[in-house]
Amino acid sequence: FLGAGKPPMYGDYEAQRHWQEVTYNLPIRQWYFNTSDNNLLYWGLDYPPLTAYHSLLCAYIAKLINPDWIALHTSRGYESQPHKLFMRTTVFVADLLVYIPAVIFYCFSLKETSTKKKASICALCILLYPGLILIDHGHFQYPLSLGFALWGVLALSYDWDLLGSVAFCLALNYKQMELYHSLPFFCYLLGKCFKKGLKGKGLVLLIKIIGTVVVSFAVCWLPFCTDMEQIMQVLRRLFPIDRGLFEACMFSSPPPRLANIWCSLSVLIKIKNIISPQTQLKLSFAVTFLSLLPTCIKLTVQPSLRAFKFALVSCALSFFLFSFQVHEKSILLVSVPVCLIINEIPFMATWFLLVSTFSLLPLLLKDGLLLAYAVTTPAFLSLCGASFSILDKTSAEDLQLKPFSLSIKGYVSWVKSFPKIVRSLFLLSVTLMGVLSLVCAAARPPQRLPDLFPLSVSVISCLHFLLFLVYFNIVILWDSKNSRSQKKSS
Repeated sequence: FLGAGKPPMYGDYEAQRHWQEVTYNLPIRQWYFNTSDNNLLYWGLDYPPLTAYHSLLCAYIAKLINPDWIALHTSRGYESQPHKLFMRTTVFVADLLVYIPAVIFYCFSLKETSTKKKASICALCILLYPGLILIDHGHFQYPLSLGFALWGVLALSYDWDLLGSVAFCLALNYKQMELYHSLPFFCYLLGKCFKKGLKGKGLVLLIKIIGTVVVSFAVCWLPFCTDMEQIMQVLRRLFPIDRGLFEACMFSSPPPRLANIWCSLSVLIKIKNIISPQTQLKLSFAVTFLSLLPTCIKLTVQPSLRAFKFALVSCALSFFLFSFQVHEKSILLVSVPVCLIINEIPFMATWFLLVSTFSLLPLLLKDGLLLAYAVTTPAFLSLCGASFSILDKTSAEDLQLKPFSLSIKGYVSWVKSFPKIVRSLFLLSVTLMGVLSLVCAAARPPQRLPDLFPLSVSVISCLHFLLFLVYFNIVILWDSKNSRSQKKSS
């Protein structure tokens, strides 16, 4: 794992262990405050309360096995094979209890997966997505927030709106990055209330959802509600906006490793030097808001489960590309919703998941995960290619672009050759990513341009993501024409 045996911070594995140490040995009122026993500069808690409670639960189990693992101060940097086995087991149990069942139940609930074999293949492809496996391994991450969010999507697909609201509240209270998915959940549920009528059943449903969300948050935050200073301190730890636009992607100095618009633009425009942190915050908020506004309006006005799943992708991608303090790992918050629609658009979903894994390459090289990346990525491509025959599903209809193609047919001459163009672009993209991966692994950059390779990965991935954002927005916004034509034909 990243940082193993490297003082003074030791890496993300140590962060998870240290949180167990802090939550077990200190009273709750000190968990998020800087004290002599809790140096916030050394992996201070910066996730919501549910993460802290999970760390405390693991700490109680660790205490029973070996108290040295969580001894206050003296356990810093503790690394042993039994402890590694224990920590890996906690991740496996979290996977087994929350994330993996959510994926399996979701795949078997899809109408499109009419047979158990198809559902099993779909689940296998999602569970073998390389980006999540590599990051969870290299950065020692628990998949609970993504698992809770998936349970929320699954609940909403059965019209269990209150249960879905609870599940997503748990996701949001485990990791604040679940805000990437918050607007689709909000707009979809609000749209359902509007559809039922705000003077009747819709109003009742809205009141129930509001009550459910308030109660869920109150339960999670109850120990911190003793005074306002406690709440404000937790919020300051969750949203450290004073650190500036680039803090979370860990490159206050070059090289840029994040495939979002701000990091790519910083190559040409030194944003940090010409715009103040407060202006950076306002700018990123404005661009993010404008980029996801059409999708949110459409989902609120015409709520449907299909639009909801596509909106999860589109909104999360907008947040990744344009929002404040994005981390490289945040692309997983886009990739998991893409996994949910891999059965509907296997070609584009597979392409996106390949690019998302490629965008993590500089981070994976730093983590020493080159071999794992080189094995899992081609294997994933082969599995999806064989399972879904992706190269045979490039027509406008397969890509959910038929309504859009019909609207531009009279203006664009290349609509008929669209499948060939898409396949050619895909093969060019995969070849480019493969070649650049080999170059990054085997060659040294020129002395004058030491950041050339990570910069190339960042910019190329960002260009891909911008095109994907346009694509997903087109699918969502043109979907109404498709639904109207279906109504007419019926």
